[in-house]
Amino acid sequence: MKQQLFEQRHAEHWQRFTTLLAALERNKAQAKECAHFSADYRHICQHLALAQERGYSSHLIDQLQQLAMRGHQQLYRHHSHIGGQIIHFIIAGFPRLIRSEWRAVSLACLLFFGSLIGMGLLTWGFPDLIYSVMDPSQVASMESMYDPEARRIGRFNERGSSEDWMMFGHYIMNNIGIGFQTFAGGLLFGLGSLFFLLFNGLMIGAVAGHLTRIGYSETFWSFVIGHGAFELTAIAFAGAAGFKLGWALLAPGQLRRGEALRLASKRAIQLVAGVILFLLIAAFIEAFWSSMTYTTATVKYAVGAGLWTLVIAYIVFAGRHHAPD
Repeated sequence: MKQQLFEQRHAEHWQRFTTLLAALERNKAQAKECAHFSADYRHICQHLALAQERGYSSHLIDQLQQLAMRGHQQLYRHHSHIGGQIIHFIIAGFPRLIRSEWRAVSLACLLFFGSLIGMGLLTWGFPDLIYSVMDPSQVASMESMYDPEARRIGRFNERGSSEDWMMFGHYIMNNIGIGFQTFAGGLLFGLGSLFFLLFNGLMIGAVAGHLTRIGYSETFWSFVIGHGAFELTAIAFAGAAGFKLGWALLAPGQLRRGEALRLASKRAIQLVAGVILFLLIAAFIEAFWSSMTYTTATVKYAVGAGLWTLVIAYIVFAGRHHAPD
């Protein structure tokens, strides 16, 4: 069936469902108006699945996704507690959201990890390149952090174990600050998110390439491989959320920019909620595991590989057997 005919056949139902959702969200819907809500919601989900399967326009798919998401919220808001909603989001909602926003996520990952890997290789091959992004004092400080002779690894490597909780808080503030900058930069028509993705990618890549070249590779890579699974992916996801905002401003379609931004921000903020979760996990691992020198690099590599596998499997497979939200 052609998209135009599909829209003509179901437009009245979509409009009626939109009107009912607006009434429910204002708590002004009458009981008789909600009698067929569950059936209408299932029809919306079916229409969304058909639109995706037939390759209809992204505008139509986004419209139906918004209706399905709003319908899901109204369907379950009186039947699930906040704790259950959070668990559902963690188990299924967040990975499904990442997959549904694969275009923005793919672009952010390409920019961030591409610049990181590219700069790492260039710095490893051309040693003086590190000084184009960091001054000599910063380079010396970075070398001190990952000195193989250090008792603890990473920032403030002279600290004792009793201060790990303090560093946990420090890492939380630092990580969330980076994530928020990358996300909020999307309000500058996406340019801010683009800048922070490239900036952080280039900086991390330069440090990785330099430390590998001078022989600190085991210390550095065994430190970052564990928490990097959550921290690096979270930065990319924050950039994807920022791109959602920027695209709404650049190409609002038939909507006014304010309305397009409002609609895009709902999904972008959900992405950011998952980003915060990832950054909290990364901060915990960084404070209590990554900085340890009481275990071997081989064990850290094994744990790190396991964490990267876990993150990738979570993003790819989690939530595939749940109803759309």
